[in-house]
Amino acid sequence: MASSSRHHPLPLAAALLLLLLMAMAARPGVASLLYDQVKITWGGDHSFFYMEREGVDVLALCLEETNGGSGFASKDTYLYGRFDIDIMLVANNSAGTVATFYLMPDGEVPWAYHDEIDLEFLGNATGEPYTLHTNIFVNGEGGREQQFRLWFDPTTDFHTYSIEWNPKHIIILVDGTPVRAFRNHAARGVPFPTWQRMRLQGTLWNADEWATQGGRIKTDWTQAPFYAYYRNLRVTPCAPSPGVAWCGDEPPESAWFERRLDTAALKEAQAKHMIYDYCVDEKRFKDKELPKECNAD
Repeated sequence: MASSSRHHPLPLAAALLLLLLMAMAARPGVASLLYDQVKITWGGDHSFFYMEREGVDVLALCLEETNGGSGFASKDTYLYGRFDIDIMLVANNSAGTVATFYLMPDGEVPWAYHDEIDLEFLGNATGEPYTLHTNIFVNGEGGREQQFRLWFDPTTDFHTYSIEWNPKHIIILVDGTPVRAFRNHAARGVPFPTWQRMRLQGTLWNADEWATQGGRIKTDWTQAPFYAYYRNLRVTPCAPSPGVAWCGDEPPESAWFERRLDTAALKEAQAKHMIYDYCVDEKRFKDKELPKECNAD
């Protein structure tokens, strides 16, 4: 990982760097910049792009008590693919703050039927580890939470967070290590996202009513402004097996995508770092049946 400064660029400097960004984007042979791939959807008056080095730009999302946070969305939508992005999270006392990276369809899909693949980074008091909160919504229903303690300090450098979404499974990875897999067991009656084109999004917002130790630790606004940094978005379209037109036509019996999941690495990461799994929450399902997917793997 390349080292990164924790100094927050000034808005004036950011504006000047943005002009440089736009000039570079027009140059032939320059790699695609984040500035070209996403748009700021809210909080544009206090979030900004800046150049880290030639060919690599960074989007700094900002949260203050008076602004409610900020967010971005990809300009394109996708149906299956691999999504990698580098993020450096809010430093020092980040309690109450939540930075996100997720896939969700546009507003034309009714909320009651939408699909969603979520990574939410829950801040904590200084010195405490960050929590990665994951969830998967299908046909408007979520409740499939798994949480992990990050095994490094995600505030001092960029780390890569990834979503692999194909017809066989959804895989969530941290620096290339799989921490979660949600398999397609549609044949057993388990819902799986297969038809909604989704837009990649990221946000930084305040959720101190629940984010840190169940809401017991509130946001310390004397520490504001809070910043989360995003860079180097890579989107790799899903590649079907030979002779198949596109990923959605992959035959159920095909094992083409099974090679994408390192099962041994997944089990090791979960044994070391998982702190919550809805499938083993006895209180939650005391008087209910476990979701079908909990008994399907």
